[in-house]
Amino acid sequence: MATVESTEKPVSRKNYNLLFSLTLVGLLVALCVLLSFATNTFATGNNIANLLRQGSMIAVLAIGQTFVIITSGIDLSVGAVVGFSTVIIASLLQAGFPIWLAIVATLLVGLAIGIFHGFGIVKMGLPPFIITLATLTSLRGIGLLMTNGSTINIVHQGLAQFARDSFLGIPNLFWMVVVVALPAYVLLEHTKWGRYLFAVGSNHEAARLSGVSVPKLIYLAYCVSAVSAAFVGVLLSARLGVGNATQGDGWELQAIASSVIGGTSLFGAVGSVQGPLIGAFILATINNGANLLNVNSFWQRIITGLLIIAIVYFDQLRRRGK
Repeated sequence: MATVESTEKPVSRKNYNLLFSLTLVGLLVALCVLLSFATNTFATGNNIANLLRQGSMIAVLAIGQTFVIITSGIDLSVGAVVGFSTVIIASLLQAGFPIWLAIVATLLVGLAIGIFHGFGIVKMGLPPFIITLATLTSLRGIGLLMTNGSTINIVHQGLAQFARDSFLGIPNLFWMVVVVALPAYVLLEHTKWGRYLFAVGSNHEAARLSGVSVPKLIYLAYCVSAVSAAFVGVLLSARLGVGNATQGDGWELQAIASSVIGGTSLFGAVGSVQGPLIGAFILATINNGANLLNVNSFWQRIITGLLIIAIVYFDQLRRRGK
């Protein structure tokens, strides 16, 4: 019986993720069709390109957040990491560093933040909510101190041009989602580390007794999340041409919402890479369409909140049915 269970559970999870992802794609297509009829500007090339750029950065954040939530954790710092990363790369470029070195250094800062989160959770025994909330507030303060509360302009033309350009008619920023999503998918679905992440999220103690190094997996999850956020900071600085510690404010909630809408369970052990990606673009489409229809921005938040409630509710029903 043990052999049968070990072969059936992964298949069941993959089938669930596939079915849920197809449902999300159907919802996204339905939204696009509806908005195409409701407005004259939604289906234009410029608006679609803008929509892809808007959703891309939240999508990358959602991928990193998903790794953390699968382990039954949470990372509230990703928005602050985005803003802090824009300050880091802007400061390095202003100091005359080559663009490649500035980008690598910014990603290493993100890695250091992820290691710090892992250390706080594993070694200090702090709840993920507390350590990442502390980082959120601290990074905002450090970034504002570094810039004296001002904005650092980025004059690197190549970086700005990259954010504006497209490849094969698709914005470069969207291609960056592909660059992040492919290795994330392979890691989560086709390596032992991915299987172990789900095991940790299901039951920490059972995973430990099975020989899984739970601390290493927690470090891995939070490093993926923080590096993804630092990468988004690089992309955001390229798009806006500035570094400011207040950028990315509230993006942690959008990343969590995208992940949850994409089928990631806040209880852990359930999630995928493709789900949060689609979830991010569903949110971006709702926000874009609401702006085109001149809908009050408060309604956008209400719709997002109702989506989260509905999906978490159905996730609870699914768990009870097991």
